[in-house]
Amino acid sequence: MKAVGRSDASVGIRGRSARALARAGVIAGLVVLPIALAGCGPAPWNNWGYETSSPTPTSTRQTVAPPVKNDLSSGATQRNLQAGAVKATVDYWSTLSMDKWTADALKPISLSLITTIEPNDGQKVYLQRATMVAVPQSDTGDLAPLDPQVDAASVNPGYLVLSPYSYSQNFTVGPVPSNAISVTVQFTYDFLVQTTPTSNEYAKQTASDTLTIAIAQQ
Repeated sequence: MKAVGRSDASVGIRGRSARALARAGVIAGLVVLPIALAGCGPAPWNNWGYETSSPTPTSTRQTVAPPVKNDLSSGATQRNLQAGAVKATVDYWSTLSMDKWTADALKPISLSLITTIEPNDGQKVYLQRATMVAVPQSDTGDLAPLDPQVDAASVNPGYLVLSPYSYSQNFTVGPVPSNAISVTVQFTYDFLVQTTPTSNEYAKQTASDTLTIAIAQQ
């Protein structure tokens, strides 16, 4: 009976030893696994997106050209000019709408001029000559000017322009190069002023003005 007891105890001890060895083997395998992974290259979790870099944003801003100046954008404009003692008020307008001021079109400009004089001792003011010169502009600067247009008085000493008498005239800006974006219209007014109310002697005074008008792009 005692021998049998010892055998059962030996079997129990051997069973417990086998189970202990098995557990030790599992633990050893778990310990070795990461070492084996480490020796095979980068760990797979490095590719799981935790360390990604954002692309550098690219600027999409575009340069916008400033609008072309247009002194007749509202349809008309008025200017006050000074020439010595003579003050001239000039109204400008066009019978052609601004969207039709194309490069190849005939572009009319109308004007009406009236003057006052200070001091007013009774002398009169006459317009001897009105001249218009149109100079087209492109993106890079001035182009060749168009031929001058001149309205010279057909009466001597000139057209009476002292208020309440006024002067009206129509000029035309002809075709300009296709690359023109605007045209500068230069006006020159030559006045003759009586030195005294009864004198046949005159003083010459000159006033000038400039309009910039946009060319409609087709």
